[in-house]
Amino acid sequence: MSTHVDLAVVGGGISGLAAGWEGRRRGADVLVVEAESRPGGKLQTSPLAGVPLDESADAFLARVPDAVDLCGELGIATDLVAPAPGSAYVWLDGALRRLPPDQLLGVPTDLDAVADSGLLSPAAVERARRDLTLPDDRPGGDESVGDLVRRRLGDEVLDRLVAPLVGSIYAGDIDRLSLQVSAAQLAAARDHDPTDPSLLRAAAALRAQAVGTGRPVFLAPRGGMGRLAGALSDALGDGLRTGCRVDAITREGERWRLEPLGVTADAVVVATPAFVSGPLLAPVAPEAAALLSSIEHASVALVALAVPRQGIDHPLDASGFLVPRSAGLLLTACSWVTAKWPHLDVDPSTAVLRASVGHDGDERGRTLPGDELLGGLLADLRTTMGLRAAPTEVRITRWPRSFPQPRPGHLAAVAAAEASLADTAPGLTLTGAWARGVGVPACIRSARTATAHALSATTGV
Repeated sequence: MSTHVDLAVVGGGISGLAAGWEGRRRGADVLVVEAESRPGGKLQTSPLAGVPLDESADAFLARVPDAVDLCGELGIATDLVAPAPGSAYVWLDGALRRLPPDQLLGVPTDLDAVADSGLLSPAAVERARRDLTLPDDRPGGDESVGDLVRRRLGDEVLDRLVAPLVGSIYAGDIDRLSLQVSAAQLAAARDHDPTDPSLLRAAAALRAQAVGTGRPVFLAPRGGMGRLAGALSDALGDGLRTGCRVDAITREGERWRLEPLGVTADAVVVATPAFVSGPLLAPVAPEAAALLSSIEHASVALVALAVPRQGIDHPLDASGFLVPRSAGLLLTACSWVTAKWPHLDVDPSTAVLRASVGHDGDERGRTLPGDELLGGLLADLRTTMGLRAAPTEVRITRWPRSFPQPRPGHLAAVAAAEASLADTAPGLTLTGAWARGVGVPACIRSARTATAHALSATTGV
């Protein structure tokens, strides 16, 4: 392959595909190269029990514009569907307890409702109520999610409400995750009112604003998130090549060369995982490479099950449930797919579930043999939701090193690495889930920004 383009993108996951699309949208000649045989990265959808079922993310946040706007540009916005309105449960004290709807990433906005739910002890409710009168103790910078919530609301609110929600999004340790990256809504709540440090009042105000928009919280393309990756791939056409591994990026005059492909480009966006991007950048941008190589990751497995509906004791009357780490189970969450997504509820005799395993510090989702993984999950599902029937179909999808773990100060470190990269390697930029968040909208936003910077530094496009 001997080609010259305005923009080369290394990596064909959602970040790389979005970067390529943004380059095309700006009028650049673009080539996206992906080492695997199919693009899309973790956005993969495959059939199970006669329905298209996602193998990782099954939706994107709709109350920020990035993914919704991209779907509009690709012509699939009219095919977006929302999950059924409803709530979720959390497994606590040997029972599934419904999470109150009045909350922002687990921070309760109605303490009376959470007191009635039984999720918190009376002492914990009163501890949380102290937030309303506690003095201002904001540190003025990033901190861990755990630091904020423990300081303002106490241990139980964190361990029973916030940690199951935020921890499940990142498969992370809530006491080590960056507030700014992993819980941006709570960071906004912390800093909402310079004159009022109450986290409860700020969370209530921000939630009221979001609810007032009338827009759904989540959306997904009918047919699964793989459709978004597919639409991007189709739009890129021959500007996307799979099965093309890049082992080195070198400077060649005013251009960049991708080896061993022989492709040269005026600008390059590197959109591979941090542990892949680090070695690629080390020869030309050692400071950025050092940051990338320092980012820790967690591994997870998603086990999809089709089960006879009559073999489940608990009513499937929510989107599913979360399991705190303190419960000591293998299971970390279970999505009741056919309740959450009505358009996938095609067989009244069958329920489809997606069970999650693994988090920062627990690699069993990656290491357990398939029969042990399935056996452990079935035991936990019997305990938590009364699953008595054997599954009729099973799909195990493992995602090793799939969740980057942003530590406090992450965004400042990323900004410093990007500034160093702009000085030492003009036209070479970075993007990916490791940069500014694992959600699909965050990846899209980061990719568009990286593309704009790369092109403006070289071609002026």
